Amino acid sequence: MGRATPSKTSDEELSAFEVATRDLVGIALSSVEQLEVSLSQYRLLLLLQTRGRASSTQCAEALGVVGSSVTRLADRLHASGHLVRAVDPDNRSAVTLELTSAGRRVVREVTNRRRRQLRRVLDGLDPRARALCAAVLQELHDGLVEAGAESPRDRLPL
Repeated sequence: MGRATPSKTSDEELSAFEVATRDLVGIALSSVEQLEVSLSQYRLLLLLQTRGRASSTQCAEALGVVGSSVTRLADRLHASGHLVRAVDPDNRSAVTLELTSAGRRVVREVTNRRRRQLRRVLDGLDPRARALCAAVLQELHDGLVEAGAESPRDRLPL
């Protein structure tokens, strides 16, 4: 799908995208329900799954929170066995965070829940409509990146 000539988005089109956004966020949120971790804790786990070992300062920046919030989250997740806290050998004043196998399991479980929920709905769509929708979503993503949105690696995890 190439770039079409820009035109003004109608209120109906905008509304459809707003509804889709709410629907997709709803799936994301429901996939973390009934876990042994909170949504905030899950966001930190997902960030570490994506980035690998990172300093607590880097995590705070990526999550858009203050350092003390990451410290509290990391304390709870360390106590529950979902991540390991360590001192950075290159900078002894920096604390690094890294997932444990229990933390990776939580991220995998949430990912699987989301995929099951999406697959149930997507499998019911006409294959051509589903393929077109996927192509349009990719084009939307590319447009967001092109417009200056953060890179996928730096986006707030949910």
